[in-house]
Amino acid sequence: MANMEEAKKAVAEFLKKTLNVKDVKVIKVGKSEKGWETEAEVYEESSFIKALGLPTRVKDRNIYEIKLDDKLEVESYERKKEEKE
Repeated sequence: MANMEEAKKAVAEFLKKTLNVKDVKVIKVGKSEKGWETEAEVYEESSFIKALGLPTRVKDRNIYEIKLDDKLEVESYERKKEEKE
């Protein structure tokens, strides 16, 4: 089975490629029975401002949950809903 650093690297590479972003910060990595459960922080273009068709440098902070199997293949990923404070 892969180690934690390999899991972090696999998640970062997957999100950079899939979301076309430059930076990914893996903020949680934990072993599960079938592989790894992770969370990563990504700054993406503001979808609201983008929908308005306006140019912007405003970025939204999004958190993604990514599940990997024990061979570091992505089984699922999803963006977490925004938590209200």
